[in-house]
Amino acid sequence: MNDHPAAFRRPFHPALVVLALLTRLGAAEFFVAPEGRDTAAGTKAAPFATVQRAQQEVAPGDTVWIRGGVYQMTAAQIAGREGPYACVTRLAKSGTAAKRINYWAVPGERPVFDYSAVKPAGQRVTAFRVNASWLHLRGLEVTGVQVTIKTHTQSIGFDNEGSENIYEQLTVHDGMAIGFWIGAGANNLVLNCDAYRNHDSFSEAGRGGNTDGFGYHGHKGSTGNIFRGCRAWFNSDDGYDFINSDEVARIENCWAFYNGYSTDFKSLGDGNGFKSAGEAGRSVAQLPKPIPRHVVTGSLAVRNKVNGFYANHHPGGIEWLNNTAYQNTTNFNLRGRDPQDNQTVILGRGHRLKNNLGFAGGAEVAELDAAASDVSGNYFTLPVTVTAEDFLGLDEADLVKPRQPNGDLPDVKLMHLAPGSDLIDAGVDVGRPFKGKAPDLGAFESGG
Repeated sequence: MNDHPAAFRRPFHPALVVLALLTRLGAAEFFVAPEGRDTAAGTKAAPFATVQRAQQEVAPGDTVWIRGGVYQMTAAQIAGREGPYACVTRLAKSGTAAKRINYWAVPGERPVFDYSAVKPAGQRVTAFRVNASWLHLRGLEVTGVQVTIKTHTQSIGFDNEGSENIYEQLTVHDGMAIGFWIGAGANNLVLNCDAYRNHDSFSEAGRGGNTDGFGYHGHKGSTGNIFRGCRAWFNSDDGYDFINSDEVARIENCWAFYNGYSTDFKSLGDGNGFKSAGEAGRSVAQLPKPIPRHVVTGSLAVRNKVNGFYANHHPGGIEWLNNTAYQNTTNFNLRGRDPQDNQTVILGRGHRLKNNLGFAGGAEVAELDAAASDVSGNYFTLPVTVTAEDFLGLDEADLVKPRQPNGDLPDVKLMHLAPGSDLIDAGVDVGRPFKGKAPDLGAFESGG
């Protein structure tokens, strides 16, 4: 029985079906804009209003172009709830290895998603929840994410649960949420992203002790995750936090500064630049096997409240290669925990520290069992003296300069080695590219 009125019946045209299939085989484009309507066609001339609506239409290979302007998000836009989280935008459609699905800002435009009005009672807020795989998000800005629970909690800007995703040139700032979180999924890349001025002033007396810039807490199987070229500053807890993760992740060429402070340098949460490990609260039987040996390389920590680079009681070793620390309360803290009980605090063992450089810390290197680690080729093991004259510049204003047009970190002088410094060519080959006779100490390779 055909229950459609005759006026709405359409004749069947096989040629139109073939045309529709051929169109789908090619990559489609959809548009989202602040002035759009979700009842529109999703074209450039008639854009959708929300990314969530665009997701209903996409297939592998498609691109959603997101126009600049402010998107005032509302609680009515919450796409779904997963456990304690209210997921405002939930991306669940996957691309493929050959055809990613792209959610990209229109070049030269700045889409800003404001979540300050999204306050679901008794729930954690996730601005973008990504359950899908083979996605590429680029050029989006998230601000104002809220916390609505008074007890221990967290909200998240970008929450990854899928695999093979790329998060590029994204920003999370001036909210109460962790900026970027990988809780599960393999081979994800967080590239050239910024997280800053995030402070949970609502829960647990407003200390902000759970608001990090970047968090990795991957479950078993969540291998191959990388944070590259990212910056974290003025987050109320830590810049980067890898506590209780079951698999190895990498931090490459990232910066962390002023974490643990408010913008007027009042003390808030923990205040580590790179809290790069730790298995707190787990019994020996619960420890991952093997204990993950995270990698932190080519990175810079400046004036974080407590530690620049911190092993955080890790019961195993970490790879620390070509990092630079400046004016942290402790520049490098390798504190460990005995893997026999995961409770007894010990000097850090099993670490591999190569070509690291520190200057002007309240303490330089703390809680390291050097005899039980591989520590040759660092500023604290070589016959070198580090002074201000070793550097082209010490101006911390360099840290917040705009990124380069391609999204890379700004080209600065801060902590770059000056010609003639005995720190040039003083390192050992660890597989990173270098100029001259040998690698330089620290995160920045000079001209040789």
